[in-house]
Amino acid sequence: MSVYSASKGAVDPITKCLSKELGHRKIRVNSVNSGMVEIEGVHSMGIDKGEFCQQVESKTPLERIGLPKDIAPAVVFLASDDTTWITGEIMFISGGYF
Repeated sequence: MSVYSASKGAVDPITKCLSKELGHRKIRVNSVNSGMVEIEGVHSMGIDKGEFCQQVESKTPLERIGLPKDIAPAVVFLASDDTTWITGEIMFISGGYF
């Protein structure tokens, strides 16, 4: 988990740095920081889903684990031509979990 946490923590400064370095080439760099999302990787970690989910849901104002379909629209939006003035931004999609 420590390597995962460290690499996840590096995404924000890399997003900011790359947006500055690549902006002159009209390349936009943004990132999405999600809360807990129910994906295959969560299951493969061997975590007791019932207890773990209850802990996360109790700390999430929307009281549920996210699904890929909760994250996908934001990614599509950031990749669209509607966001030509958005770069270096970090979008939090977590159901309110912080």
